[in-house]
Amino acid sequence: MKSGFRNGLTLFAVGLLLSLWAMTTVSCTKASTAAGAPPAPDVEVATVEQKDIPIEREWIGTLDGMVNAAIKAQAAGYLLRQNYTEGSFVHKGQLLFEIDPRPLQAAADQALGQLAQAKAQLAQAKAGLVQARAQLVSAEANQKKAQMDEDRYVPLAKQEAITKQDLDNAEQTNRSMQAQVAASKAQVETAQAQIEAAQAGVTAAAAAVETAKVNLGFTRLTSPIDGIAGVATTQVGNLVGPASSAVTTVSTLDPIKAIFTVSEQEYLSLTRSASGFGKLPLELILSDGTLYPQKGRFSFADREVNPATGAIQLTALFPNPGNKLRPGQYAKVRATIGVREGALLVPQRSVNDTQGSYMVAVVDPNNTIRFTPVKPGDRIGSQWVIETGLKPGERVVTDGLFRIRPGGAVNPKRAQ
Repeated sequence: MKSGFRNGLTLFAVGLLLSLWAMTTVSCTKASTAAGAPPAPDVEVATVEQKDIPIEREWIGTLDGMVNAAIKAQAAGYLLRQNYTEGSFVHKGQLLFEIDPRPLQAAADQALGQLAQAKAQLAQAKAGLVQARAQLVSAEANQKKAQMDEDRYVPLAKQEAITKQDLDNAEQTNRSMQAQVAASKAQVETAQAQIEAAQAGVTAAAAAVETAKVNLGFTRLTSPIDGIAGVATTQVGNLVGPASSAVTTVSTLDPIKAIFTVSEQEYLSLTRSASGFGKLPLELILSDGTLYPQKGRFSFADREVNPATGAIQLTALFPNPGNKLRPGQYAKVRATIGVREGALLVPQRSVNDTQGSYMVAVVDPNNTIRFTPVKPGDRIGSQWVIETGLKPGERVVTDGLFRIRPGGAVNPKRAQ
């Protein structure tokens, strides 16, 4: 009996140990399985936004003066003095440089002397004309008297009231007087020709005087416009002349021009703008990234599209109070050409470009990953317009793409 009880107790203990082992084994297996499963990776997500956005275009431009007047010497001579401060504002007519005027002053004085001489010759020719006309009047009077004598002698000779010698003498005298009249007329014509020649001489001498005065005036280099005067390219004492380069440049800077190029397709799109290309408000973004406070306007387009580049040059004007902007600066010209209604926007870093194919990782409501192809459009700042492939409100992965796979679970966190 004791032996049976002892055997039953042994079997119970063995069963209990087996049960404990089985439970321990199952528990360890579950713990091992639980410990071996990796946690869902953290990813940053952003929500697909839908809103109306302005359609903007930007072009790289170069600033230039409205008018750039190159100041060049038109008379040869040595530069005597510089009469302006480089980089300062100068007015129209302000003296900038002076060239030694002495050689040109001597030429002007000589031209004045030649003019006086020509006028004296003209006066002498006029006096000769007066004298020739007086001689002509006297010759005509004498010839008229000789003609009257001849006419009176002819009937008397027929009546033999006078001798034939008297008639011949009268006829000879008349012919002599006629010759004197002809000679006096020739003298009058000669005197008139001399007057015309003298008058031409006076005109030429007067033109020479004006030329000399103009050349003398070229010794004073003045500004033709109001504007900023640049650096002097030559020094006092140097020889300058018409063949020399510009001694400085004066630029009108208010308004200032922004010159930029657009493609032919963009140009056609701008001309079809609802507000009209010429009425588009323009903004200027300076090289340091700051926005210029003054708005600009379109000025004109070049006459042709460059066949080599397929682009056309445009010019915009921006107010420049204080002349802060200067020619040669680089800046971006920006224009808002319209409004895109209901555009879908995602951060640019959420779009993956693989050989021209664009993909976005979407986090589904059950926090699993789905890769979907998209068609991106314009870039707006740090965002990208998505034409097709996404819906408003969907979540897209912006960071942690290297830790995800299609269908995998993720722990989404909102991107900062």
